[in-house]
Amino acid sequence: MAAENEYYFCMKHRAVEPWDGCKSGDRLGPYPTRADAEAALARVESRNEEWDNDPKWNDDEDE
Repeated sequence: MAAENEYYFCMKHRAVEPWDGCKSGDRLGPYPTRADAEAALARVESRNEEWDNDPKWNDDEDE
């Protein structure tokens, strides 16, 4: 994938950026489309929810 066709979601600015945007530590990506980058936070939230509720990883609960 060419860098010109990559999109990132900047956590600092809460916005989609091109490949030459903010430093990598402040953003998520790369994503192949602008729409994928716009959905980055929703995807992260969904995955976190799944992992938080995965019985294989809930070893902090009493059995």
